[in-house]
Amino acid sequence: MSNPTKGPKLEESSITLFKSIGLTQAKAAEASKSPKCAALLKKLIEDNSLVSRKLDEKQAGLIAAFASQLAKSNGIDSQSEKYVLDTILDGKLKSVDQVAAGVKYAELHSIPFDDADFDKACGVGFSISLEEILEHVTAYIKSNSVYGWANLGGTISGVKAIPELRWASPLEVKNAVEQAFISNFGPKQAAPAKGKEPKKDTKLAAASGSVPSATKSVFEEGFLGALHKPGGNPQIHPHLREQHLNATQGAVWTRFPPEPNGYLHIGHSKAIFVNFGYAAFHGGKCYLRYDDTNPEKEEERYFESILETVRWLGYEPWKITYSSDYFDELYELAVELIRRDKAYVCHCSQEQIKNDRGLKVGKPKPCVHRDRPVGESLAEFEKMKNGGYRPKEANLRMKQDLEDGNPQMWDLTAYRVLDSPHHRTKGKWKIYPTYDFTHCLVDSMENISHSLCTTEFILSRQSYEWLCDAVEVYKPRQSEYGRLNLEGTVMSKRKILALVDEGFVNGWDDPRLYTLIALRRRGVPPGAILSFVSSLGVSTASSNIEINRFEQAVRQYLEGSVARLLMVMQPLKVTIENLPEDYLEWIEKPFHPKVAALGNTRIPFTRTIYIDSEDFRLEDSEDYFRLAPGKTVGLFQAPHPVTCTSYKSHPTSGKVTELFCRLENGGNVKKPKAFIQWVAEHTPSGSPVRVEETRIFHRLFKSDNPPSDFRSDINSDSLETIKGAMMEIGFWDLARRSIAEAREESKARAELVGKESVRFQGLRTAYFALDKDSRVRCLEDETGNAPPARVQSDYLVLNRIVSLKEDAGKAL
Repeated sequence: MSNPTKGPKLEESSITLFKSIGLTQAKAAEASKSPKCAALLKKLIEDNSLVSRKLDEKQAGLIAAFASQLAKSNGIDSQSEKYVLDTILDGKLKSVDQVAAGVKYAELHSIPFDDADFDKACGVGFSISLEEILEHVTAYIKSNSVYGWANLGGTISGVKAIPELRWASPLEVKNAVEQAFISNFGPKQAAPAKGKEPKKDTKLAAASGSVPSATKSVFEEGFLGALHKPGGNPQIHPHLREQHLNATQGAVWTRFPPEPNGYLHIGHSKAIFVNFGYAAFHGGKCYLRYDDTNPEKEEERYFESILETVRWLGYEPWKITYSSDYFDELYELAVELIRRDKAYVCHCSQEQIKNDRGLKVGKPKPCVHRDRPVGESLAEFEKMKNGGYRPKEANLRMKQDLEDGNPQMWDLTAYRVLDSPHHRTKGKWKIYPTYDFTHCLVDSMENISHSLCTTEFILSRQSYEWLCDAVEVYKPRQSEYGRLNLEGTVMSKRKILALVDEGFVNGWDDPRLYTLIALRRRGVPPGAILSFVSSLGVSTASSNIEINRFEQAVRQYLEGSVARLLMVMQPLKVTIENLPEDYLEWIEKPFHPKVAALGNTRIPFTRTIYIDSEDFRLEDSEDYFRLAPGKTVGLFQAPHPVTCTSYKSHPTSGKVTELFCRLENGGNVKKPKAFIQWVAEHTPSGSPVRVEETRIFHRLFKSDNPPSDFRSDINSDSLETIKGAMMEIGFWDLARRSIAEAREESKARAELVGKESVRFQGLRTAYFALDKDSRVRCLEDETGNAPPARVQSDYLVLNRIVSLKEDAGKAL
């Protein structure tokens, strides 16, 4: 037991010493509280004669921080310690973060240090302009679906984690974020008075992702927050850990490893978000690695689409690699496995292998070839490689542990014979490694610190670790999280291929599907997908989410980020009789009433306008507030309301074909109870913009969980096409700007520019995007000689992204 009479005296002595180098009373007292830290600081002071150096308060504080970092470290040698101390005394390291980075560098490197490399790792001489910081902030807000001042704190924390801003001034980062928020969301509103907080539907808000995390990012709490630190995964030999940390500099390295045998779906967006996002949050690196070990099912279009989709979601791989890059190394490791008598060549039929593995009865039997001599298996494996066997005549199997209760330890196949040429290695190989053999070893070769995958691979973790240890290579840590599933759809590549091949949908990018290329074509912004995935959190539980919840997240994202246009789906002609034939008034209107950054446009108001036929009916009632004979209604953003005076009907069907109205532009007109959308007829300006097709997508399946016979569950009315809708001419200003912005952004993100980047809300109608089937010369021409608006050959096709939120209030 310590002597209580000596502690305070020793602490007082330390405080006096620490104050002598320039620390304040409070900082000196704090430094003396930890015995280990105090001892290290005292040693630094005495060994380097720091009392005589007459340090200023800031440098003294950095020396104390240095001692604190040394106390936390695994220890560095005296020469390295002296090097870092000198950089503090010389004024090169100016912050606690830089000092921490210096200690970390010293842990991973040996004297003599590369001065330039040390300076880079510690941010020495770092310089960045406010404009550059603002560019990073703007990109972060867009890619992370940030909206509203409630997200200020989380955004500041997230931006500070951007690798390029690691050494930026925290105050400048904070100022840049606030500047961006003012630009995007307007001035910050004062908090409501106490007791006046408006009621919120928190359940709906949480479902939509609109409730920001109060304190932590998804990458630092829950499943992801509990992951090991780089280098914290145990190794069979200590030197393997050291080699790994030397390669990664102690950073997080992850990978996204899709099979290039189909298009990515909404479930993959979670894997992309987790792997790229976790690495980015920790200042690390993420590979895009194609798991191309099955040439029978791989196609070039899938490789291209996967990379384009990753970039569309806002991520850029650190490196793009292929499992086939490592075929030579994998083959050598397979040979080594045989030499160690941990693999053997098996000639059993597929049926016999299944029976021997005993999956149905829960107990395996040894293969008859399991104990064949090592030399014999080596010769047979060489024969497999040289084309001596046809497919299924020979396999290389791992000799694992048949007594283990885990089926993934029951002699998995490592190599099989395939006749198909590979897209990259062509005809070089007659044998190809399996996923179970390839994945862990390539993770090892690429120095992956966190091998993140979904929970269906939990059992595979044991065989993953067994194989790495069997050949004595660095062993990454596999960690499993719950996958994302959407109800009411199918995500199986086999089932989607059947839907495509059998004509139930029009290709893999049919907007009724939930492949990412289909969602992109439908007009769903990548930021909305990331916002949705982020709002779900990451845990070991699978997420079975209703489609309505996904659509609500998309709706929430679009609400504050896209323009609003006047639009009528079923046009009904209106003639305003008390205006002259040549009447023309130009109306200046904002694209969004609450987002000034979206800008303004001008639209004409004339004698002839069109309203939606649903906004008129012949019989009035007390709970109906739109247009009827003798009734007055407002026109959105028009200067005056109109009153219906008469109408014209079709002689046979009785359908109303035209209304005659009076503009109420004089006298004391009572404010109307409702406002309806409209577009004006004005040929010189091209108003209205006529839409050849508006496609409305309904659910492809009738049930939330389509049965195994999914064809019987298909909704035959899942696609509705409306012809002849009309929009305001502001569409052209919006479309040209949207395409221009997309082209500019594509320079940084290396993605193709799609027509779906033209998105808007049709006022009181729905959210829409331009479909790829559209022909729009003024948008497709990059020469600068395109016409200002449409030409005769143009053909406009719109996709409904999502409907508007239903109004549970009074009927209009």
